[in-house]
Amino acid sequence: MLKLDNISAGYGAVSALEGVSLEIADGQMVCLLGANGAGKSTTLNCISGVVPLRGGQILLDGAPLAGIKAEEIVRRGIAQVPEGRETYPGMSVHDNLVLGGWVHRRKRSLIRDELDKVYALFPRLKEREQQHAGLLSGGEQQMLMIGRALMSQPRILLMDEPSLGLSPVLVERLFETIVQLNRDGLTILIVEQNAQLALRVSQYGYILENGEMATHGNSDTLRRDPKVREAYLGT
Repeated sequence: MLKLDNISAGYGAVSALEGVSLEIADGQMVCLLGANGAGKSTTLNCISGVVPLRGGQILLDGAPLAGIKAEEIVRRGIAQVPEGRETYPGMSVHDNLVLGGWVHRRKRSLIRDELDKVYALFPRLKEREQQHAGLLSGGEQQMLMIGRALMSQPRILLMDEPSLGLSPVLVERLFETIVQLNRDGLTILIVEQNAQLALRVSQYGYILENGEMATHGNSDTLRRDPKVREAYLGT
């Protein structure tokens, strides 16, 4: 479904990615691992059209995405949950979610249906519907970020550090929801510092080092790899 073919990207004179390739099949959950500064977030931002490519290409169902505006990429079925829970704090939960369905703004019945689905997935958001997003707890804000991305009816969900700053109990609950979304057919590419957890819930994994692809393989194989265990799993 999604293919990154030898992509390169950077910021000014600084190179962030060099010759990175990966593939994600329809319905798959894939994790992207690596140390801070390895290029994980840049990879997601390249897919979303936020960071331009310097080389290579990104293909969705065989069609190139390079040069396409971020809004059109969302319309084609790719949505991103950015790192850091970037809600609109002065807006209500409801309005944050409706904004996530902006690409379908002329289809009011569709927006209502998607709202109902998000509230069914995260009942806590329904309880906080008219509350300002900035007053939510960290866990509730992460629910809102995921819900807002789901409002665009994505085929592929890009997730950047969803467990960041959450308690272990909330992390387990959140990942139960992520796994369920994948089981329901949503394709997911997840960047996650908790490598043990990411490899446990995904089917395939890629590991970046200094902007280059270090290794990749089935998640179970990576979990058993001595070098991966020593470098990323703390064992």
